[in-house]
Amino acid sequence: MANPQTTGISYPTGYANWYQSENVNIQKVKFKNPYGIEIAGNLVLPKNYKQGDKLQAIIIGHPMGAVKEQSSMLYAQVLAEQGNFATLAIDMPFWGESGGSPRQAVEPTMFEDAFSSAVDYLSTRPEIDKNKIGVLGICASGGYGLSAMKIDPRIKAMATTAMVDMGTASRVMNIKPEDMVAGMAQREVEFAGGKPAYTGGTITELTADTNPMQKEFYDFYRTSRGEYTPEGADKSHTTMPLLSQNPKLINFYPFNDLDKVNRPLLFITGDVAISRGFSEEAYKLASEPKELYLVEGASHTDMYDNADKIPFAKLEEFFKANLK
Repeated sequence: MANPQTTGISYPTGYANWYQSENVNIQKVKFKNPYGIEIAGNLVLPKNYKQGDKLQAIIIGHPMGAVKEQSSMLYAQVLAEQGNFATLAIDMPFWGESGGSPRQAVEPTMFEDAFSSAVDYLSTRPEIDKNKIGVLGICASGGYGLSAMKIDPRIKAMATTAMVDMGTASRVMNIKPEDMVAGMAQREVEFAGGKPAYTGGTITELTADTNPMQKEFYDFYRTSRGEYTPEGADKSHTTMPLLSQNPKLINFYPFNDLDKVNRPLLFITGDVAISRGFSEEAYKLASEPKELYLVEGASHTDMYDNADKIPFAKLEEFFKANLK
């Protein structure tokens, strides 16, 4: 059963990545970050919005290797259709419809700055109360959003779902010394005009040896449930970052100084999610006010698009209370 509403609008049910709400209006928007890179997003307003009203706003960041059409727009529509919020689902620089070259680059500081650039943009919109802007980070965007929040006091509250700290994940699980050697060698190839190479991301076919984590990602990214290829991209390596850029994650530490944020934080994750430990660690390190919310029986990717598991009502309650 989906969680009950107070607005009379029903939540979607089941795997709902492609949910299309009849109760919102969606505008494609673009704005530049301070470095001249164009950030693309979908601004979602409640259909009952009245000109002159000032709404609370939530900026939504997508999982690592995804784009705004994967997971973010589900959250953006469901939260906006309740009537209290405008939402802005963005593509990170170098990904999706956003600008930046090379494509599918990994730039943690650019990713965190995308949230502040979105605040810059929303502060100019007549529909938005610039003093009531929050962030929702899904998967890796949880870490990037936290990093932005540490230095941007205009972000008044933040929630994460299935958060992953890509710095720790890379140092502990993903990037090995030989990968860094390969990455630097690939930089030289690309500098000389050679073709880009890609690493990580989601496998393109299942085998008998595929591990459970990759099977879970495959089920979302490589099936009709969530598969999406941005215009101009090569379907064979969607979700995969550039090999030459990936080692930059080694220097990413979003949990440092979380005790100095002193603004509301909500960490949502599944109790059986492979990423659960990141939310628990961030909660332990963060200052008050904070809350850790475990969703019973939910996996990591359940938090992407499983509308029966995502606690939309909890998110609505959190932002309504903390963006007032």
